[in-house]
Amino acid sequence: MPKTSELLSAARLGDSAAEARLFTALYTDLRRLAHSRLKRSEPCTLLDTTALVHEAYLRFRKAGYGRIQDRSHFLAYAAAAMRSIVVDFIRSRRVVRRDGADAALLPDPSSLLRGEREILQVDKALEELSAANPRLVKVVEMRYFAGMKETEIASALSVTERTVRRDWEKARMLLAAALR
Repeated sequence: MPKTSELLSAARLGDSAAEARLFTALYTDLRRLAHSRLKRSEPCTLLDTTALVHEAYLRFRKAGYGRIQDRSHFLAYAAAAMRSIVVDFIRSRRVVRRDGADAALLPDPSSLLRGEREILQVDKALEELSAANPRLVKVVEMRYFAGMKETEIASALSVTERTVRRDWEKARMLLAAALR
């Protein structure tokens, strides 16, 4: 079986067979990430592991593989995609119309379950944090939203595990302050 990096290169060039082999090779990892994300969100999103993996696959196909170099980068991108999918799903499922026919749709806070509220709060705090330190956001996405291990995160970000631990602690403190 070719390496993940070789399959990614071929997929970037439009080789659909390489893309299929890539997803077959990484499907177990993607399911682990999806399961890790969903088990922490209580039964709030109505997404299951398979649905989340398949939705992530569709986003990969749409976005392409441009900057993804290897397995670690692939999983990092999957973590970000899964965060986006879960947040989008919660927002689309729990909306109320404000005054006016063209008004924007917003989540109704009273209709959100505790886990959904937490996900939306963390997402908002991460958006604010991304302006100050994008790497911290990536660490949180990979750890909180995808349940990746420190070694996987370090590899994906090309930093040491110690740096990942420091970033995780810093991000936790900043998020805790933002969520108060």
